[in-house]
Amino acid sequence: MNLIILILPLLAIFLMFRSQKKRQAQAQSMQSALQPGSGVRTIGGMYALVKAVNDETVELEVAPGVVAHYTKGAIAAVLEPLEYDAIINGRPAEDESVEDAEAVEAVADADADEKPLSLSKDEAKADAEAPESK
Repeated sequence: MNLIILILPLLAIFLMFRSQKKRQAQAQSMQSALQPGSGVRTIGGMYALVKAVNDETVELEVAPGVVAHYTKGAIAAVLEPLEYDAIINGRPAEDESVEDAEAVEAVADADADEKPLSLSKDEAKADAEAPESK
């Protein structure tokens, strides 16, 4: 019984050090993946592009032409290019062009006598999804 009392705290300490070491290794590998042109998320939740990587800091372009200096520890995640584009622009560019083409086709297929040809993108999508009431 006394042996369990001694082993349990040692096991808890071992597990805490192990998980902390894993997090440090993960942060180190993420920081080494920083390259100019990469999209990142800071610990404050700001999305930016990496402009330059220095020894202890990174230069992030937070808006077109606006560059700020951050410590490497302030980078929470390095994002994939498509993921960064989806977050910044709302969705990847190729998905938008496919949906636009589908909306234009739906308007072209519509009955020209009943529906005007100059619909906005949202109206065309809503019109294409609406069931016919004939």
